[in-house]
Amino acid sequence: QRWQFSPRAPEEASSSEDLRPPLRSRRAINPAVVHPAAERRFAMAAAESFGLRRGAGARARRKAKEAAVGAAARALFYPTLLYNVVRSKVQAEFRWWDEVDQFILLGAVPFRRDVTRLQKLGVHGVVTLNEPFETLVPTSVYKSRGIDHLVIPTRDYMFAPSLVDISQAVDFIHRNASRGRMTYIHCKAGRGRSTTIVLCYLVKYKNMTPTTAFEHVRSKRARVLLTRSQRKVVQEFSTKVAGTAAATSSSPSGDAVPQTEDGSGLPGVVREDASLPSHTATPSGPMMKKMLACLLPSPTRSSGDSPSHADLRAP
Repeated sequence: QRWQFSPRAPEEASSSEDLRPPLRSRRAINPAVVHPAAERRFAMAAAESFGLRRGAGARARRKAKEAAVGAAARALFYPTLLYNVVRSKVQAEFRWWDEVDQFILLGAVPFRRDVTRLQKLGVHGVVTLNEPFETLVPTSVYKSRGIDHLVIPTRDYMFAPSLVDISQAVDFIHRNASRGRMTYIHCKAGRGRSTTIVLCYLVKYKNMTPTTAFEHVRSKRARVLLTRSQRKVVQEFSTKVAGTAAATSSSPSGDAVPQTEDGSGLPGVVREDASLPSHTATPSGPMMKKMLACLLPSPTRSSGDSPSHADLRAP
């Protein structure tokens, strides 16, 4: 009787204990308890989310930088173009284009009236590295004169053409040269973007190292200037060409590319004053300071005008 009237009999207690869920199930139901596996999954998801946010932030900053440089390039195009025209009128050594190889003219953006002069110089191909707002001569004008026109739009200042675009331009130049035809390679001032293409051509088809090619071009056109990204892509192209040659040849040949302190194989951004050292690294500083350094080069000392340069003066 005592057991019958008790609030909880032993039999009932044992049966109720059996009906309770096991400890593992109770732990799964309890939100305060975190399983190690779930904790690991949560940590991995958090790290992945952080990495994605970080990558998205880097891409956003890069796009913002490109947009800022593009806006500055548009605003400064005509003022700097006027500066180059005026300087070419008052300085005899400041030529609009220069013959840097037997079939290569390297120079600044041509005007419509220059097309006839280029044709008289034997130019049968033009490589334009300007963006659309920088291009002053449309393709139709070149075609009317029997001149092939290759357009590789590349943003000015701190940017360089891609390896794919470089290969296309280099082969375009080589096809003309193999037929005895001259090619005119230009950007806005004939200093950075167009020089990058010429250096890569000399590396691939003239068996020059990046350093030798740069010094060769600089001896013909003293104001050439490369940014860090342009020097980097020239070195990458040289490495690619060397790798292709080693893969296709049974016995690797050619000298190793000499490396500078930064490992680029090219001298740094070259100052144009002949009294200054030419192997200097790219200075770090604000973006606008670098752009202004590209815009307003210091006066160069004349290397002497040979008779072959008489017809290469600015328009």
